[in-house]
Amino acid sequence: MNGKDKIKVLYIDDEQNNLISFKAAFRFDYNIFVAINTTEAINHLKANPDISVILSDQKMPDKTGVEFFEEIRKEFPNPIRILITGYADIESVINAINRGHVYRYIKKPWSEDDIRSSIDQGYKFYVTTAMLAVKNEELQKAYNELDKFAYSATHDMRGPILSVLGIIDLAKHTDNLADVKEMMGMMENAMLKLDNYIQNLHDYYSIRRGEVEIADINFDDIVKDLSDIYEVTSKMNNVKFVKNVQQAETFRSDEVSIKIILNNLLSNAFKYQVKNNENKFVELDVNVAKGIANIVVKDNGIGIPENSINQIFNMFYRGNSEEVGSGFGLYNVKDALGKLNGKIDVVSSADGTTFSIAIPNK
Repeated sequence: MNGKDKIKVLYIDDEQNNLISFKAAFRFDYNIFVAINTTEAINHLKANPDISVILSDQKMPDKTGVEFFEEIRKEFPNPIRILITGYADIESVINAINRGHVYRYIKKPWSEDDIRSSIDQGYKFYVTTAMLAVKNEELQKAYNELDKFAYSATHDMRGPILSVLGIIDLAKHTDNLADVKEMMGMMENAMLKLDNYIQNLHDYYSIRRGEVEIADINFDDIVKDLSDIYEVTSKMNNVKFVKNVQQAETFRSDEVSIKIILNNLLSNAFKYQVKNNENKFVELDVNVAKGIANIVVKDNGIGIPENSINQIFNMFYRGNSEEVGSGFGLYNVKDALGKLNGKIDVVSSADGTTFSIAIPNK
């Protein structure tokens, strides 16, 4: 085990000879820090936050080992605390253990085997506790997302349905064909909103539940499929769609994830155009070289406000309330890129938005 991998251990004792002998005995097994008083010990803890085991003598002139452990619990809660004490102090040790200050105590005179066993077992407990803290944090994050999802799902799925029901009720009381056509357009928009939400919801679960399936990727084929999808949108909304693919080498990745990424970015690029602009465009550029797929999606649409750039990848965030949107799209993009170890960068202004993506070859 090299120095970087060794368990970091802090030993506190007010007798210099004990510090020297402790470090001499265990310097090859562990990364040892020693302190002759509690002030020096706290400085070590501040400078080395990855110290995982602390051993302290109980009887010291400035404060007892138990008092020291009590003092550092709030600021340094993670290191495992081991007390070294004589028989006369057993009652205070028992109280400290009962109050949760100490993981274990070692009786004087200690043996090297006792110290090694205590450090090794304490470190295992330290790692287990750290892993549990990470899992708890992940669980809390999942709970928060579920809470947001429950609210969004009921709101975003019920909203279009209520709109259609309201329009149907109005249509029952009119014979004017022009009014009926207008109402049908409103119903169509409501259903498009619901369909968009369901599609993004499907993508979300495809990413979260699905396993990555690595295969050869032909970007010419993927871009052709996307061109067929957006050709009608391009013509209907008078948006010039420019595609460029350069792939001279084999590239392996997950095709489903790549399609989700491109589809969401292109959908937004077409959706958030300036309606009265006569020169609307969307550009898709793919360049595969040196094991990296560099993808750029560019438009001259309405852009993203500067104060929203850091929020656009959050779940349920909508940058524009005027267009159909689920709040899932860019979140799905970020999630899919995470599975592919990809990166994304966005630059936006009133003249349009550019998303730049880099995906490494698998």
